[in-house]
Amino acid sequence: MNGVHDMGGMQGFGPIQPEANEPVFHAPWEARVIAMRRVLVATGKVNSTIRPAVESLSAVEYLSMSYYEKWYAGLVSQLIAGGVVTREEIEKGKPGKGSVKGVAALKAADAAALPNRVPETMLNVAMLKVPVTPRFHVGERVRARTINPPGHTRLPRYVRGRAGVIERDHGVQAYPDTNTYGLGENPQHVYAVRFAARELWGEQADARDSVYLDLWEGYLE
Repeated sequence: MNGVHDMGGMQGFGPIQPEANEPVFHAPWEARVIAMRRVLVATGKVNSTIRPAVESLSAVEYLSMSYYEKWYAGLVSQLIAGGVVTREEIEKGKPGKGSVKGVAALKAADAAALPNRVPETMLNVAMLKVPVTPRFHVGERVRARTINPPGHTRLPRYVRGRAGVIERDHGVQAYPDTNTYGLGENPQHVYAVRFAARELWGEQADARDSVYLDLWEGYLE
């Protein structure tokens, strides 16, 4: 979707200020948010992809929230949308009258069995071993389609309508624009596409620079 989260190429937000010796978590609640998501995904309570929920935040929320505040807001949105809890229950911190009793909390032994690394099924970029004939080939010139989808997409705005060259075929992967919403994997090839910096930013860009983007076939023409 076209939202403030798609910040590639945008200006006016000031320089990035790296934090020296930045800790993994700035507060204990941030770790709890990750723990809650891992449990809820592992038990099938929420979708493994949180991006659409985070992308649906208003511009004011998105620009004022910290990284894990966005995760928490997205998690709450998923829980409510999935019928796991109600907005009122979230606000009060207590189950509503007549609500169905949930499954007991995950035990420490069970939590330890969860993978320490994000599984491929959560990455939404796992390679699919299905035969799909590629539409494009290495060295071929392509153009990113000009689209304005209302939902999740991996095609950034700054590259839409711009021409590039196929540099590599990564193989077949699920199309995020449909797979994220349970509308089918729609398997297709994903290509590394090289865009000249001047194609994207104009003559003020260095002629020696290029930007490489991994783009699904459905984004190209």
